[in-house]
Formats: sequence, C-alpha cells, structure tokens
Amino acid sequence: MNPTSSATPPARNVLGTELVPCSTDPLTGFYRDGCCNTGPQDLGLHIVCARVTREFLEFSLRRGNDLVTARPEFGFPGLKPGDRWCLCALRWKEAHEAGVGPPVVLESTHEAALELLTLDQLKSCAYAH
Repeated sequence: MNPTSSATPPARNVLGTELVPCSTDPLTGFYRDGCCNTGPQDLGLHIVCARVTREFLEFSLRRGNDLVTARPEFGFPGLKPGDRWCLCALRWKEAHEAGVGPPVVLESTHEAALELLTLDQLKSCAYAH
C-alpha cells in the first residue's frame, strides 16, 4: 500500500514542507509514484532524490549496484547522467563520503533521510535548479 493515500497526511521533505515529486521520467520511487516516499516495505530507504552523475553511476556499479542497465521486469529503465532518482540514503552517504555524492533535490528528499544524514550534508550537495 502506498503511504500517501488520502487517509494519511502528505509526506514532508527535509526542509519541513510537503514532499515534491522527484521524477516521472524516469518514473522513480520505491512505490514508482514519482516521489521518494517510504514505508515498512522499503528496507533500502529510497528517500534521497538526486540528480545522478556519471561519477556516481560508476561508483554505484563498482559497489555492485548497476543503475545503468535497464531491468524492465522490475520497472527499472536504467539511468543516465542527469536523471533524477530516489536513492537509498546510505548509498548516497557512502558516495558522498567518497567524494562522488550526486546533487540532492532537497524539496523531493523525504524527511526520513534526516534520521541517517544531516541537513548540512544534504545542503552541501543541494542541486541548484
């Protein structure tokens, strides 16, 4: 079940305002609803909206997570630099610490990210629209 049904209040972002969609092309989010929503089924916490870079995609591949190859059976189109995608918070942190953390769209990053990351960390890589 999607946690953003009409019975629940809207999700909030790391800035304390309503969560803004991350991407519909490609369609992202654990629930494939375009937002970095989370819930009990999202064990990877796909809650950081980032504009992926070539460096990040290469880093992720070296870590065993191929985000470039399409996997239609999982509704995954494969990513290219410039795409926005809801990343696992700890993978973003790992990439950030390695100097290849992709820019973050703060308005589209779920507030739950603040349980694993600081707002200063996220702001230091904020994507300037």
